[in-house]
Amino acid sequence: MKIIKTLAVIFAFIFLFTACGKVADNTPDYETTEIILSDVVIKVDGNDVSEDSAEAVYIANDIVYYESGKDFTYGEGAEKDAHTKDEADAHTVVHITKAGNYSISGKLSKGQIAVNLGEDAKENPEAKVTLILNGVDITCEVAPAVIFYNVYECGNTDADNATKDVDTTNAGANIIIADGTVNNVNGSYVEKIYKADTVVLNEDKTQVEDAKKLHKYDAAFYSKMSMNVTGETDGSGILNINAKNEGLDSELHLTINGGNINIASGNDGINTNEDGVSVTTVNGGTLKINVSGETGEGDGIDSNGWLVINGGTVVASACSFSADAGIDSDMGIHINGGTVIATGNMLDRIEDGGQTYAVFNFANKHQGAETIRLKTNDSDTVLEHKAENDYSIIIYSSPDLKEGTYTLWNGEKQLAGYSGGMMNMRPGGFKPDDEIPEGMTPPELPEGEEMPTRPDRPENGDFPEGQEPPTGDIPPEGFEPPKGEERPERPEGNMQRHDDFSETAGELTAEFKIINGVNMFMGVKEYTE
Repeated sequence: MKIIKTLAVIFAFIFLFTACGKVADNTPDYETTEIILSDVVIKVDGNDVSEDSAEAVYIANDIVYYESGKDFTYGEGAEKDAHTKDEADAHTVVHITKAGNYSISGKLSKGQIAVNLGEDAKENPEAKVTLILNGVDITCEVAPAVIFYNVYECGNTDADNATKDVDTTNAGANIIIADGTVNNVNGSYVEKIYKADTVVLNEDKTQVEDAKKLHKYDAAFYSKMSMNVTGETDGSGILNINAKNEGLDSELHLTINGGNINIASGNDGINTNEDGVSVTTVNGGTLKINVSGETGEGDGIDSNGWLVINGGTVVASACSFSADAGIDSDMGIHINGGTVIATGNMLDRIEDGGQTYAVFNFANKHQGAETIRLKTNDSDTVLEHKAENDYSIIIYSSPDLKEGTYTLWNGEKQLAGYSGGMMNMRPGGFKPDDEIPEGMTPPELPEGEEMPTRPDRPENGDFPEGQEPPTGDIPPEGFEPPKGEERPERPEGNMQRHDDFSETAGELTAEFKIINGVNMFMGVKEYTE
């Protein structure tokens, strides 16, 4: 007997701007299918799963992966990115091919959930799939553990009309984290594979001059289309993502509305990757990100368009030894609400006009294991944080951060710093015609030098030809730079980090005066009277 359940309410998203339509519009009354994962027999609505590709849910051993033993005409991967056919065939792919709601529970030790409603789905507003994570434990060693290939895309890639204000409630890719459940998604990635009939070689036939992409999926949890992630009624569900490369990715927009999401990743914790278009929006829930830097780098959140935080809690720790940020965006960061604690070694532009925030830049690398406390004049603690990784910069924004005078402590040691000035701004963080936010002054550069531009971002640690990766501190033991490149010393002028900030930022003080808006403090170090 097929178990049919009806979700009375799929989402409760509220937005002021509309780019992708409202959830009430064109939303089919989907049934819910129950999938119970197992290494022995996978069940679908109580029956053994089918191997017939005509079914809404079926299984096969046909995972997309980067194959070992291929030459440079196959793709951009190295041997470290490749897997054998035997390794790939050991994985069971649970295919979802029809629109609907799918409640997924159980454990799959080697496998993948793959959603693909067909190439026409992108234009079909009814081609939507909601995965209800109801106690899932899935591991994939050769590719993403969960991937949306083709569903409805509510947005577009028109960079000329792109905006930070998007509403993804009508997106085709949707995740609900069921209340009271713990869900573990452990995944790898697929390096870029070329479409064979589009590969153009140079005259010597030694390099690929041009080729179209067939596959490239960077994250353990990946969507080619805009995606929503939310909690259920009380938001108590947990999603743990453990990623060899990136954690949670969408090729266009990603909206997080609730639930408890913990990401441990080798590279960016979250990435939305359409240049100048993508928007990562956080409206609620609790998001904790720890980037190990296994690939040589990694931001906490990296949006190639905008990052908008309207609510919830975001705690993001970037790679400790690379020039990366806890929160990073090419087009601007907007903190309008919620609590944000982001640590890293770079500062990307945060737009004024939202919620008050403070940035503390340390004169020397701060040990993440040491507890930082920000206290009011009445000794009330508004921030107490022990980061996962070492860092140079900590960003803090919260409704609790009010105008007034504060003190900053490292354990029992009081700290002092300089107010104002520009601090370790990622090169290119400001565009040439941008106005510097009030309270910030650009650093004085040597005569004849200009502010450096932001370099192209690497993909999976592979840097563009002629560009070498920046350095921070010492990489972890056993780390090898990609493709044999050495990690040179960072050139001077890339970062402003020294003890004497008095020329650009006034006098050293142990009292940090917070005003509504932007607050910058540089050269933070132990206070000595």
